[in-house]
Amino acid sequence: MGVRTIEYAHELLKAEETRQAVQALTDRDEQLTVKDAYQIQLEAVNVKLAQGKKVIGKKVGLTSAAMQKMLNVNEPDYGHLLDDMRVENGATVKADSMISPKIEAEIGFVLAEDLVGPNVTYLDVVMATKYVVPTLEIIDSRVEDWKIKLIDTVADNGSSAKVVVGDNYTALDGVDLRTAGMSLFKNNELLATGAGAAALGHPAHAIAWLANKLHEFGITLKKDELILPGALSGAVPVAAGDTIEAKFGALGSVTVHFE
Repeated sequence: MGVRTIEYAHELLKAEETRQAVQALTDRDEQLTVKDAYQIQLEAVNVKLAQGKKVIGKKVGLTSAAMQKMLNVNEPDYGHLLDDMRVENGATVKADSMISPKIEAEIGFVLAEDLVGPNVTYLDVVMATKYVVPTLEIIDSRVEDWKIKLIDTVADNGSSAKVVVGDNYTALDGVDLRTAGMSLFKNNELLATGAGAAALGHPAHAIAWLANKLHEFGITLKKDELILPGALSGAVPVAAGDTIEAKFGALGSVTVHFE
């Protein structure tokens, strides 16, 4: 790992801590590659692990056509979920603990066994899933004004901030996640709808992509980890005073308040 990637990792960590956004890395350094960006992310995660935090899962981002178009990218990204990012269903989050938060609804997967790339398939993911759970991912960018390219969001841990985890656990038997509906409400107003098919055709495809991508970095998806396969609609900005609820029909619902 080069000196440059370590410096960028620490710069992004400082931005997160101070809530002072930084200029996009890609505006300053044309030499950066996606591989460099993943090394920056891993360096930042290692710093957090050294501080005593624990990885509780991973997230895939930019799996929906809506999000890829919004950020002008053509492949997914991923980030790590740590224990200090987890928020219980119905809890309150301070909006000013982040820079410019947005929220999106996802069907979270909890694994019953490890998934090790490079040849993980959709079926492997389905077989390895203990249950699915309604989730809201709160994303935030440590880059000014969300002016990010793929390299910027990858370096910035997939623009992850927090994950709100619902209380309903559903086994996959007899559930067709492609058609599983989602309605996203902000202050009781319906803002977006989506279905599992938004995440690369089926959320399990997104998780297979992730397991195979992580193999390049010697990382596996672990038993009991929470894996977020990507948003079912575009991200919605949130501010103090907002209440967000995502309803997933038979899969249950999940809510968070901002103050």
